[in-house]
Amino acid sequence: MDNECDSAFSFVLSKFQNITKLLMTHSIAEKDRYSGPFGWIHRIKDWVESLAAKPYGVPALALLAFCESIFFPIPPDVLLMALCVGLPKRSLWFAFVCTVGSVAGGIFGYGIGHFLWYDAAGMFSGFAQFFFDHIPGFTTEVFEHAGALYREYDFWAVMVAGLTPVPYKVATITAGVFNLNFVVFMLASAASRALRFFL
Repeated sequence: MDNECDSAFSFVLSKFQNITKLLMTHSIAEKDRYSGPFGWIHRIKDWVESLAAKPYGVPALALLAFCESIFFPIPPDVLLMALCVGLPKRSLWFAFVCTVGSVAGGIFGYGIGHFLWYDAAGMFSGFAQFFFDHIPGFTTEVFEHAGALYREYDFWAVMVAGLTPVPYKVATITAGVFNLNFVVFMLASAASRALRFFL
């Protein structure tokens, strides 16, 4: 009988130790995830995902889509997917909200590029320099490359940026800087963002 109790106790103890090790490993992995140069991105992504459980998830989606079209580093797809998984019957509504927010942000980004990018002397304004210095993925090389694409492909440059992982914010601002026809910009933005979010 004592032997059976010792055996059962040893079994329970070993399982407890395994669970403790697993929990310790998980907490260490979480700490590692948040450390390093990209830890802040993981924190923001986790925060964005947590918005899906809040009653203001849909307005947050619209705001996130708007901001991502201008400066925010996390795409709205993260929150859109979380909302669609939580309430699949409202998925089309969520995709619509995300599309409208993103296109509205794109219009704002276009305005930034068109009106605020260069100073009176024709040099990059302080506003433009802020984007180059602080927005991930927005470099002078990317900017010049985008300009070449706009001169050659206009509508298709916006379509590709709106559908792919290419930062859409780069497309919106550079479209304004390079004076892409506003109607062409709007059509390409609406089509590409709707395709991306509805699919």
